[in-house]
Amino acid sequence: MNIRKYIVMLLALMAYVCHAQQLKPLKIWKGTPERAASVTLTPYIPQGARPDCPAVIVCPGGSYHWLDTRTEGDGVAQWLNSKGIAAFVLRYRVAGVWAFVTHYRLLVRGRRQPDMLRDVQRSVQLVREGASTWGINPNEVGVMGFSAGGHLAVASAAFASTNYLAPLGIEPKVSVKPDFVAALYPVVTLADERYVHRRSRKGILGEWKKTNSKLKDSLSVERKIPSDCPPVFLVHCDDDPIVHPGNSVLLDSALTSKGVPHEYIRYATGGHGFGASDVKGTEQSRQWRDAFIKWLNGIALPLARHNAKGKGKADEKL
Repeated sequence: MNIRKYIVMLLALMAYVCHAQQLKPLKIWKGTPERAASVTLTPYIPQGARPDCPAVIVCPGGSYHWLDTRTEGDGVAQWLNSKGIAAFVLRYRVAGVWAFVTHYRLLVRGRRQPDMLRDVQRSVQLVREGASTWGINPNEVGVMGFSAGGHLAVASAAFASTNYLAPLGIEPKVSVKPDFVAALYPVVTLADERYVHRRSRKGILGEWKKTNSKLKDSLSVERKIPSDCPPVFLVHCDDDPIVHPGNSVLLDSALTSKGVPHEYIRYATGGHGFGASDVKGTEQSRQWRDAFIKWLNGIALPLARHNAKGKGKADEKL
């Protein structure tokens, strides 16, 4: 890396630090029957932001085996803070490196679905319920995910009508459906063999279930998009060597057929795993950040405010 890139990284870091206030990670399952002490939600609250700023739950990628929290987690949160947006980095359950190396889940359950879905639903619940504490708008809470985390982000919207918290005796008093979703180079399908990312499929389904056709279909989010899905921001690069860009083509088609407001940006170059970095990817792919802010302010948040007003009027009639 040359000196110019070092300077760019240093200046970017200084800008992020000036805007970010990282708080103590929250153990989202503390006080519940769920035994998952490692799952945390780290709040990043922007300094000097408006008192009802939007919030984004950030889901790093890692093939559902590990989490790239540096590029696709904390760095993303700091960038969002620099734009006046609160962020919460979710360290959700994954199969673990040992599942990739030893296949131990052939003998014990380990971590697999619906653990990840449960983690993201719980996070949306806690962020909304704690909105006044963090100074955020409970009606402007989105989920952003990268790679496998992109699959989880879309799933949080696609499966919002299913209460994965119910088996734990948790009945949220707030909606667990995000107000918007952003998916960057996401894993989408678990069933279409042309495009499936097999490591992610094995990570979420487990060794025994990875060939189960019914289960693969049920978690292929392009096949489960509801008509009331919140708006989606979608980015993929044609030269992605890890997750086939056909995943996003499938999702774009599904969103279009359901009439879901969305923006699909297809870059020629950028590869995979660039997150919100100033040096990873290409100059072209790094443009997604400005495009997202424009989409958020021009499409997603106005729709969220419109829906919140409609819900308020409906509540008044009850």
